[in-house]
Amino acid sequence: MRRITSLDDIADGLDALCIIDPRLTAVRAMAGEVPLRLSEPGFVSLASIIVSQQVSRASADAIFGRLVKLVDPLTPQALLDAGEEMFREAGLSRPKQRTLLAISQAVRDGLDLHHLCGLDAQEAIGHMTAVSGIGPWTAEVYLLFSAGHPDIFPARDVALQTAVGQALGVDPRPGEKALIALAESWAPWRGVAARLFWSYYRETRGRDAAPQVDMPKKA
Repeated sequence: MRRITSLDDIADGLDALCIIDPRLTAVRAMAGEVPLRLSEPGFVSLASIIVSQQVSRASADAIFGRLVKLVDPLTPQALLDAGEEMFREAGLSRPKQRTLLAISQAVRDGLDLHHLCGLDAQEAIGHMTAVSGIGPWTAEVYLLFSAGHPDIFPARDVALQTAVGQALGVDPRPGEKALIALAESWAPWRGVAARLFWSYYRETRGRDAAPQVDMPKKA
């Protein structure tokens, strides 16, 4: 399986997608730059995804910035050893505190976040969602941006639902099941298609709604 590890991979994927589905040629023209968004696999990247959920980009940056200053280095054991006061000072909600602690415990108990990146997507998602607080969206985003998996499309993502609905004239906005069905034809490049529609959303809505992932490898 080819991994998405460079902007050349993004370009190849976009070229293939426009052949698979000619409607995406116009989407590509409007989307502007489609960034790589690749991060180092591991605990820090997954923690940054958790922190960024359901808050603005500015809030996520501020909270994660405080967290990495308060817990330096940010490791599972260090997080388990940190007290409740640290979480309050960082500004983390109770659910996110519980999820980060559950992930930390799972890693200490043997969950290998690097090894997951080499597994089949569904197998890796199964291992990740077995941890309390990690849902399919979190697992998919981690594999997309930390493993460079080429064929994952997080259909639960509201920005992707909005972008696909607007770009392809689907009204009402497609929900998860409808978007999964729509994206099937974009295999094996659904990971690039997701990046394309996040970029389209950014250009048409004036806001970058792609998931926040820390520790980028390349621009």
